Amino acid sequence: MIYSLDKINEMAEGDEDFVTSVVSVFLEEVPADLDGLEKAITERDYENVYKLAHKIKPNVDILGMEQTRARALEIETMGKNSASIEEIEEKFPMLKKDVLQVVAELKKDFDL
Repeated sequence: MIYSLDKINEMAEGDEDFVTSVVSVFLEEVPADLDGLEKAITERDYENVYKLAHKIKPNVDILGMEQTRARALEIETMGKNSASIEEIEEKFPMLKKDVLQVVAELKKDFDL
């Protein structure tokens, strides 16, 4: 398991509906943002690479996915600075793999 509910549970203060709500929002938004990020990378659209990586970052952070957050931050910074698209393409697959793994785990763990 590469995610942790510690941060969400701390915020929820025992409210299970809140936890489920946060997980549901993650499942709705992050795969779509990931698809958009992949498209932006393909199209060499640095502005959207930056924006979408920036949007993904807090969502993976709240699930305690520190390495994934660090990867999203790297991609965000590279998009902001119009870094080599090849470098971005090199970093993206691990971000995608981690996010998709967590999406699958959350769906299974929360029966969603």
